[in-house]
Amino acid sequence: MKSSNYRLQFITHSTERYTYAESARLALKGGCRWVQLRMKGAEESDRVACALAVQRMCRAVGATFIIDDDVLLAKRIGADGVHLGKEDMPVAEARAILGEGKIIGATVNSFEDIEAHINGSLSDYFGCGPFRFTTTKKRLAPTLGIEGYREIISHMHERDITIPIVAIGGITKTDIPQILATGIDGIALSGSVLQATNPVKEMQDIVSIINHFNN
Repeated sequence: MKSSNYRLQFITHSTERYTYAESARLALKGGCRWVQLRMKGAEESDRVACALAVQRMCRAVGATFIIDDDVLLAKRIGADGVHLGKEDMPVAEARAILGEGKIIGATVNSFEDIEAHINGSLSDYFGCGPFRFTTTKKRLAPTLGIEGYREIISHMHERDITIPIVAIGGITKTDIPQILATGIDGIALSGSVLQATNPVKEMQDIVSIINHFNN
């Protein structure tokens, strides 16, 4: 995968206080350098306008810009890649549309899901979760917790699978050290940042934690 920014990912979210674009701006201002635009259920015109706005923000600071689900939009505007859920377009089809130069991430909830990808077309990273219950996603899969991640990482080591795996789902700042200690490669956040009194400071703190752990 071309970018190493995957170690800290921000998934856009809208609240009563912040729009999708504003949530991305706050994350970038706090030092995050990977933004996934996720706007489930939004009108196409709104998605396009927001994608272009967030892409400009990301390019201004050298951040990676990923679009959730919408492969054709990612190709149309030249985004860095896409993230595909289990019910979205197959990785092989997305790769045929986007080409080898783009990043493709895939959602997994178990080692069996990872095996299914390994036996087919490879994605560049896995988004694995949920860590715990979260209200930012509907039709939530069973939560994994720390033990779930340990088990998945153990199976990956046994099979010599080295594709980066990013934890997601209800993660807070205080969870990060113990999650990374399992061998997980990265962390994806959304609601916990925007719910903070100062989202920019919250993201700065998270960046510091991850940098400290990686060093």
